[in-house]
Amino acid sequence: MKFTVLSLFPGILRGFFDDSIMSKAVRRGLVDYELVNIRDYAYDRHRVCDDTPYGGGAGMVLKPEPLIRALDAVGGAGKRVVFPTPSGRLFTQDVARELAGEDELIFICGRYEGIDQRVIDLYVDDEISIGDYVISSGEISTLVMVDAIYRLLDGVITRESLEEESFTQPLLEYPHYTRPEEFRGLRVPEILLGGHHANIEAWRLRKRVEKTLLNRPDLLNTGGMDEEIRRVRDELRGTSEG
Repeated sequence: MKFTVLSLFPGILRGFFDDSIMSKAVRRGLVDYELVNIRDYAYDRHRVCDDTPYGGGAGMVLKPEPLIRALDAVGGAGKRVVFPTPSGRLFTQDVARELAGEDELIFICGRYEGIDQRVIDLYVDDEISIGDYVISSGEISTLVMVDAIYRLLDGVITRESLEEESFTQPLLEYPHYTRPEEFRGLRVPEILLGGHHANIEAWRLRKRVEKTLLNRPDLLNTGGMDEEIRRVRDELRGTSEG
């Protein structure tokens, strides 16, 4: 899969692709990437990429000419183009899975007040928000999405790890422990030390449901639950109510 990212500040992005699991995926040929500096497509002497908004108002807006030249240079008209924006649809694990099925994704990193609407009308397939808040860097929101997407590609991480993560079912993840067995008076739960796999799985499921009820109860009010999850949920709700 290839990630092509258009940005005024590509240096913010480079370290992510050059380190950790992503760098291994790139070396193994599972991921390719291209970082495009939008300023390279601003042909005036000062490489200006923004201007004041029509109709007045605070801030600046990214101009259409450099952005569209950059999009044309990377073949944006025939590829899936994503614009991270607070006014987009919410990014979820299901959206990450959907985007992971593409051969290439092009991301436009917004800045200031956003980008000229005509770029969106002509090229953007998906306006996506990473949450109900506003940040100043389209690069950061792009990296959030890229990180969620690329790890779903075959061969990047193990299938077993993916299956037990938060949001793979309508559940959050269970707590994890490693050595030492005791730290500052807190011990690893005995059940994890016994090697009884069925008991461990039952404990982990219960902890997942507990955590979901505490932090994201909305997830347990939707469909997609199997009977065992529903049973544990109802048992825990009954315990807390009693």
